[in-house]
Amino acid sequence: MRESYQEFLKRISVFEKQNLDLGKNYFKGPTSLAYKIDKENRIKSFFGDTVVFELDEEIKDKINEIFSKIYDQASECFSERLKPNTMHMTLHDLSNSPEQSAVDAEMEENLKEIQSIVTLVKNDTIKMRTNFIFNMVNTSLVIGLVPSDENEFNKLMDIYYLVDNIKPAKYHLTPHITLSYYNINGFSVESKNKLEEVVSNLNDDNFEITLCTEKLFYQRFYSMNDYHNILKLTNE
Repeated sequence: MRESYQEFLKRISVFEKQNLDLGKNYFKGPTSLAYKIDKENRIKSFFGDTVVFELDEEIKDKINEIFSKIYDQASECFSERLKPNTMHMTLHDLSNSPEQSAVDAEMEENLKEIQSIVTLVKNDTIKMRTNFIFNMVNTSLVIGLVPSDENEFNKLMDIYYLVDNIKPAKYHLTPHITLSYYNINGFSVESKNKLEEVVSNLNDDNFEITLCTEKLFYQRFYSMNDYHNILKLTNE
């Protein structure tokens, strides 16, 4: 069932909050983090495809500056840093696997299906604003994005459902930009407290981001630091 703007705002308000809260004990992410991060906290090979909005360079720079403030205070909480040029907002996940051979055929089928909706995506902009920096399912620190009003939300979701009709997602869209994946070995209560403090302070501010369908791409990835544009989803 399609989520309304008010339902969306109510849902994200449960976990996107001013104050970051990672619990009271030693923090350690789920075992699934090992699909993307190795034992030495390096980004490892991970394969799949996705549909994303690329971001303007100035926005990438601004978000990288925000994360640098966090990293400078609590670097031990994170794995290898993500390359700033990979920053994006995922519109819809498609397939993924630690083994490329497991998704090769699926990705080829996805590409054929995505090609069929290119003519349906119009050149447009979607006005968003940053919400709060928050904990995404204990695997990564992300910055949430919210459409500026109901009209912008509907524009975003109209495109989302073009892709979702091809491969339905198992969860609602939570627009965000990934800042970093956590240290695979976890981190101490002292480090957790430092991270919570710096993030909560940074959550005092937000700013606008404009998504452009001219920068909407079907991408394939080979790790969380290695994305390649395969198909632009708007007509020239």
